Amino acid sequence: MVLETAVLPLVIPRSLPRLPAHEQGWPAQGEWTYEDYQRLPDDGRRYEIIEGVLYVTAAPSFDHQYTAGEIFAALRTYVREHQLGIVISAPFEVHLPGIARPVQPDVLFIAAERAPQAGAEDFTGAPDLLVEILSPSTVRTDRVVKFSAYERAGVREYWLVDPYAHSVEVYALSAGGTLEIAGQYTYGEKIASTVLEGLALPVDDLFVEKKPGF
Repeated sequence: MVLETAVLPLVIPRSLPRLPAHEQGWPAQGEWTYEDYQRLPDDGRRYEIIEGVLYVTAAPSFDHQYTAGEIFAALRTYVREHQLGIVISAPFEVHLPGIARPVQPDVLFIAAERAPQAGAEDFTGAPDLLVEILSPSTVRTDRVVKFSAYERAGVREYWLVDPYAHSVEVYALSAGGTLEIAGQYTYGEKIASTVLEGLALPVDDLFVEKKPGF
């Protein structure tokens, strides 16, 4: 099933999120660097810097983490069986040169020939496949800000997963360098991938509401 998706206007946050009061010299939005990022507290929130703008995400909900875990497990199993590369879940830093440093996608796949070596603290470059799980507080960031960043970086495939609408949108990088929707999937359907050829991931397996006991 292929559906068109509305394009949301880009909105850049002008004010900083609440940051530790004891720290001094926090930069204005649009001027954040990786060195500033390294001063941020390890407080359970996810910090990302895109085009010099700091984005802060609170600890995710149960539904979010359940879905992220199911996707991670399914993709890792498939990738291992076919010896395609590695699958990693957040938190893990991805650096997109000239665009973002860092972003922390919920799940990412990197092909074997590009996989980071043991001891790596981050990955520089565009992963082959990225997954973001939508939440009410991140929908605009994931659909607009990150979508643009991933597209410009050359990410080959981007999944937007909505645990509330119970849907998965798959975007594939076109020959012209734009992410175009390749499919939208819901209950009773199986997710196909342009990067992981042969993948047929049942949507029914990904969301809490369809699980016995919930």
